[in-house]
Amino acid sequence: MKSVDHSVDVLPAENLAETPGDARASASSLLISETFVSLQGEGELTGTESVFIRTSGCNLRCWFCDTPYASWKPEGTSQSIDSLLHLVAESGVKHVVLTGGEPLIAKGMVSLVDQLRAAGNHVTIETAGTVDPGVSCDLLSLSPKLRASAPDAADHARWAKLHAERRLPIDTMKQLIRSAKATQVKFVVDSSEEMAEIDEVVGQLAVPADSVWLMPQGISVEQLDAARPWLESLAESRGYRYCDRMQIRWYGNRRGT
Repeated sequence: MKSVDHSVDVLPAENLAETPGDARASASSLLISETFVSLQGEGELTGTESVFIRTSGCNLRCWFCDTPYASWKPEGTSQSIDSLLHLVAESGVKHVVLTGGEPLIAKGMVSLVDQLRAAGNHVTIETAGTVDPGVSCDLLSLSPKLRASAPDAADHARWAKLHAERRLPIDTMKQLIRSAKATQVKFVVDSSEEMAEIDEVVGQLAVPADSVWLMPQGISVEQLDAARPWLESLAESRGYRYCDRMQIRWYGNRRGT
């Protein structure tokens, strides 16, 4: 059920930067909503200590977004690439997760990724895969957005239209997959009725079943527990993998985790 209330339907300039040239363009700073060291709670690297760098700004508007401060109402501070590199080096942690919002629309992102990897870090990019700035990473955590992810058209007509137009560029996603050393494809699932669409997208992307993760839509332990029985069964029946959200179990639904 679409229960999230987003009262402002605007198009900030930073959320419209979506062409490959924008993310590749020379930029010495990025709009960052938060940075923190925590354990990865989702997917292949669950339990791995990582430095998280969350950019602010997104070109989609999922109704269930659990980081509205980086999408619906983007906030943050400008931080230089040099300062982010220093932050990672000082942490002593070698796994870095670039997330958002949508990190691949951020100017300077390719430069940041290249410099992080050149310094010996393992870089995961968490992305909806709607743009390809020409980036290469160690793990592409690709999260295609399904039809049901769109915001309510009655409340957000403009964003509902833009979201539908942008959410699933298969060729762009395939190029991102080709450029990455490894890929996991992670779907946020709200209903069993979405399985036919998931199977279709998996076929279009031509990824192996064991690289596909199904994660329940939910921001509480109770929601995760309620979804797990039916979703885990559907995942196993297709050779997919069930994806819990361990950060919610460990820390609750809060920032900096």
